Order: sequence, then C-alpha cells, then structure tokens
Amino acid sequence: MAERNVDVVSDGWSYLECPRWHEGRLWVSDFYTEKVVTIDDAGHHEVMAEVPEQPSGLGFLPDGRALIVSMRDHRILRREDDGSLVEHADLSGLVADHLNDMVVDARGGAYVGNFGFDLMGGAPISSTTLTYVHPDGAASTVADDLLFPNGMVLRDGVLVVAETFGARLTAFDVADDGGLARRRSWARFAEPPATTDVGEAVGALPVAPDGICADADGAIWVADALHGRLLRVAEGGEILEELPTGTGVYACMLGGEDGRTLYACAAPSFAEHERRPVREAQLLATRVDVPHAGLP
Repeated sequence: MAERNVDVVSDGWSYLECPRWHEGRLWVSDFYTEKVVTIDDAGHHEVMAEVPEQPSGLGFLPDGRALIVSMRDHRILRREDDGSLVEHADLSGLVADHLNDMVVDARGGAYVGNFGFDLMGGAPISSTTLTYVHPDGAASTVADDLLFPNGMVLRDGVLVVAETFGARLTAFDVADDGGLARRRSWARFAEPPATTDVGEAVGALPVAPDGICADADGAIWVADALHGRLLRVAEGGEILEELPTGTGVYACMLGGEDGRTLYACAAPSFAEHERRPVREAQLLATRVDVPHAGLP
C-alpha cells in the first residue's frame, strides 16, 4: 500500500469538528470560536454561522439549508437562505447534557447524539440516548444505552453509530419513520471498559471511535480520538488501513471533487480547558483510493 502524505490545509483554529463536504466546499464547526466555517483546499475560509452555545454536528436539508447542532442549549438551528439562524428543534425535554454529532438523512430527518454526562466537568461515564428529529422539527428518542454516541453514517438503510467509550461501532436498520431496529455490532474493538471513571477508561480503550465517514467499498474511516490515527475498518472490525496523523484526530470526512480526499480535524488534545484559550487545531488532508459514499 502506498505511503500517504498528510498535509495541513488550514490551521489556527480552536477545535475543529464535524467536517462535511457539501456542494464543492468543506463545512466544519470550530467549537470555541463558536463559528461554522467553510474551508477550501487553499486554506481560505468563510464564516457561515456564529453559534454562541457552541456548534457541533452539521447536515443539510434536501433544499440545501444547513442544520447545525447548538451543543450547550440543546437546540438544532437551521440556516436560512439569507444566512440567518432559526430554531429548528429544541431537544431540552429529551436531553440533559451537551448535544454532539449529527447525521441528516435524505428526507431531512436528523439523528443527534449527546454526551450523556458532564465530560469536561469530570462526571462518571453514563450511557445515553439517540434522538431523531423529524423534518418538521418534532423529536423523539430512538435508541438508548449508548456509550457516548459520536460520529454517524447512513448508507443503504443502515445507521452506524460510533460509541466512543464503548470501543465499538453499532448498527441499526432504519425504518421509514426514522425509527431504529435490529441493533447489532458493526465493529467491536474491545469490550467497553469496566469503569465509569473517564481517566481510567481513556487508558483502557484500544480504539476510541469519534467522527466517522463511509466509502464506496463499504468500509468506514474512523478517527481514533485517543491514539492520533485514522483507521479504515471493514464490517466485522478488521482494520484495513492505519494512518498515523502525528497529533490527536477527532473527525474525518471524504470529499473533494472526486470524493477521494480524506479530511481530518486535528488538535493536540480534546480537553476544553486546554483547547479554548489557544489556536492550535488544524484541518488535515490526504488522498485515498476509494471515494466517499453514503451520508454525511
């Protein structure tokens, strides 16, 4: 397998997350500048939205308008054609902790994860739920007992969810109404740590799947949040490729005009108190062999 060069596309950010290739541009959330930006391959950026309660997951409705997770106030915002933001859904009645990543389906429904506990405040690990936001903004819980649901992909009627503290990717069949059924393991890297202490769990996880994206051969690229690498994984858990990044990496997305540019969101660490005051995060990119497929 050819050695892959990993290049820095853009730097000087706080903590980039949730990259999405959309209509010829990469959209990405920068947590602690509270901005959603687009970045091109020359490193130029444009601010698309300012989200005071911290942006995270991104997705797009069938008409092209963006949905944006507002983490701290448990809302999904919709970016209108004039650039204004309006409330699309309020998940406060369903979710008590920070919202997290999101994938938007072809009809405009959105699957939204949440932390499940106060990660940055040192609370013990607790399982949590997955929420489905219907295209009209109505929301319901569609899965539970998830250990930090993070990145998600949708392909061929199957939703795959990365459980960061579960060391696994979990699959569900998607029903016509957005409901989920036939829960199963898509890839299991290890048994979940037998502890609720975050520090102990971090030391025990051989893979901590964070952001993910799918390719046309049915594999999933996984950002391993604790080991500075991108993994290309087959269903069943076989690691097909390991790509070291030289720094922490927390999300990935296949894009570019041919779908073969693998973008990655990198930073020295993920702790808020370390990332918020500095601008050390980078957007990385490398070329791969198999193009993007599925959503996002």
